Amino acid sequence: MLYFGTPKSAEPEARVTGIGGVFFKTKNPDELKDWYKKHLGLNTDQYGCTFWWKDRYGNDCSTQWSPFAEDTTYYEPSEKQFMQNFRVSNLDLLLEKLAADGVTMVGEPEAHEYGKFGWILDPEGNKIELWEPNDRAFL
Repeated sequence: MLYFGTPKSAEPEARVTGIGGVFFKTKNPDELKDWYKKHLGLNTDQYGCTFWWKDRYGNDCSTQWSPFAEDTTYYEPSEKQFMQNFRVSNLDLLLEKLAADGVTMVGEPEAHEYGKFGWILDPEGNKIELWEPNDRAFL
C-alpha cells in the first residue's frame, strides 16, 4: 500500500493513484485480443493484457486492458460502451468521503485476493470502478 506524506504509519490519503484499467465492449473480444497480440504485440490472455510498471516508490503495479463482450452486464447501471478503473490508496475511506459528498454508489464493495473494489457513477452515468490493488497477488 502506498502512503503519502509523513509519518509512514499515518492513515493513507484517500485518492486516486493511477489508472487501474481500460475496459470496453466489443462484438468479438477474443478476435480483438488476437488482433492486438498479432499487430501490436500485446501479451493477451483470457482477460486481455496486463501492463506492469513501477510506481515512484519502486512498487510493482499493474494496469489492465480488457475487451468485454458487448452484452456484458458488468458496466450496469451505465449504458456506456466503456468503464474506467482507477487505482486508489484507501478504498474504504474514499468511498466514505464520496458517499458524504452525495456521489452515487453502485452495489456493495468487494474484496478479492488481488484487491478491494467499489463502484460509483459520475454525473453523466459512467460507471467507475475503484480498485485498491494487491499487485503482489499477480506476481
